[in-house]
Amino acid sequence: MKIYAAKDYSDLSRKAANLISAQIIMKPDAVLGLATGSTPVGAYKQLIAWYEEGDLDFSRIRSVNLDEYKGLSGEHDQSYRYFMNHNLFNHVNIRKEDTNVPNGLAEDAEAECVRYNGVIAAMGGIDLQLLGIGGNGHIGFNEPSSVFEKGTHVVTLTEETRQSNARFFASIDEVPTHALTMGVGNIMSARKILLLASGEAKAKAVYDSCFGSVTPNVPASVLQLHSDVVVIADEAALTLVREKTDWKDGIYEV
Repeated sequence: MKIYAAKDYSDLSRKAANLISAQIIMKPDAVLGLATGSTPVGAYKQLIAWYEEGDLDFSRIRSVNLDEYKGLSGEHDQSYRYFMNHNLFNHVNIRKEDTNVPNGLAEDAEAECVRYNGVIAAMGGIDLQLLGIGGNGHIGFNEPSSVFEKGTHVVTLTEETRQSNARFFASIDEVPTHALTMGVGNIMSARKILLLASGEAKAKAVYDSCFGSVTPNVPASVLQLHSDVVVIADEAALTLVREKTDWKDGIYEV
């Protein structure tokens, strides 16, 4: 695991976009595992800018998203399909039929999870998985638990996660209580993982995930067991790492 320090959110976004664009250039038909939330938006904007300048080609790229709210259609403005369309897919030349997000309206959610695992397998796995991190250490919607879930599954969202996402809805009552999410096994099977963290609210999660015990109580801690993980975090998110380790700047290899 390598940790890269970013000066601020803008620097974090550019560093992340550099790594993602390198994957696209090196393997034009790569499978990208994509994430939603506020953290990756800056990286997506930079990728769009490079595409518009003619530096990137998404025409052969395939993608799989981490998760989707249960009960929301892809047209709902808070669904993750809608998010991806408006923050990336609509602005580059990726084929929509090559983009995949779990179906939040599937009548049989468990069957949809099985189907989604099959989609990932049929693509030959994920080349680069992009992740954000929750304040409680969740990745995707893999919440703190007693076990690491292997495959795509239905999860009950914690009150902390619902409160964190309530700012995107008219009220907390409108925030879904369940989601479909890739499991830790899906994430760990990616050939490379890129984790982004921004803001002081993520400082404890970053420290516990990178330097604490590997435990399902901090889902992102499992990334310590992966052979190729890059963490890019801004100054605020690295507060505890700097306080509790001898690292001062540059790149830290855990």
